[in-house]
Amino acid sequence: MHVQDDMWQGIPLLHVYDNDMDEHTPVVIFLHGFLSAKEHNLHYAYQLIKKGVRVIMPDAHLHGSRTENLSEMKMNMHFWEIVVKSIKEVQQLYEELQLRGLLASNNIGLAGTSMGGIVTSGCLKKYDWIQAAVICMGAPGYIELANYQIDQFKSLGVELPITNEQKQQIESTLAEFDITKDPNRFNNRPVLFWHGHKDETVPFKNTYHFYQLLSSYYEETPERLKFIESPKDGHKVPREGVLAITEWISQHLA
Repeated sequence: MHVQDDMWQGIPLLHVYDNDMDEHTPVVIFLHGFLSAKEHNLHYAYQLIKKGVRVIMPDAHLHGSRTENLSEMKMNMHFWEIVVKSIKEVQQLYEELQLRGLLASNNIGLAGTSMGGIVTSGCLKKYDWIQAAVICMGAPGYIELANYQIDQFKSLGVELPITNEQKQQIESTLAEFDITKDPNRFNNRPVLFWHGHKDETVPFKNTYHFYQLLSSYYEETPERLKFIESPKDGHKVPREGVLAITEWISQHLA
């Protein structure tokens, strides 16, 4: 297994592969969470490589080797900017894979944890080329999550320095990427959700409620939509979850 530290179109990333892979090998772009970094998810890459999947793991804006050493509060203020930039950079990575001749079969999936799962949801809204996706602890409902975050800050006694007009502008921007506003954009593609019941960062109930609504769009192909819920877990995927997630997406890209 090779872990290559690389830079594609100004995006630092890890390219993980082995010598048996070629241009027909399935590819997964794997996205890390908020305040994390590309190398923190190498255990996912290890499992995917064993299953014959090439893995691309980028650093998000202001994360990992792109850090500007901002405080956590300042990073929170940039959260949705990072999400939107990441959605655009996923398209750049897809184009670079094509330019490098690594997508002859266009067999490509997208997966992410936490913020990476949120980005994955937005990418499903924007990009038809995604063949399968995994959303771990991610919220498909951008506007709903943004309002939840504001309420969380208020409960801690923190008033965000934004006006009502600015809030409306943010919601208008997020609506472009909010796939809950247009579930048809899933287009019957294989999608797996993983979420812990005790997650206080990204609420379980909101994601699960949307999954239940989404099920009606998969009535003819229910095997393409799956939700793994973990009653005992919070905002972290345990080993059994990692194994289930990597097995599922590798099978749907096989």
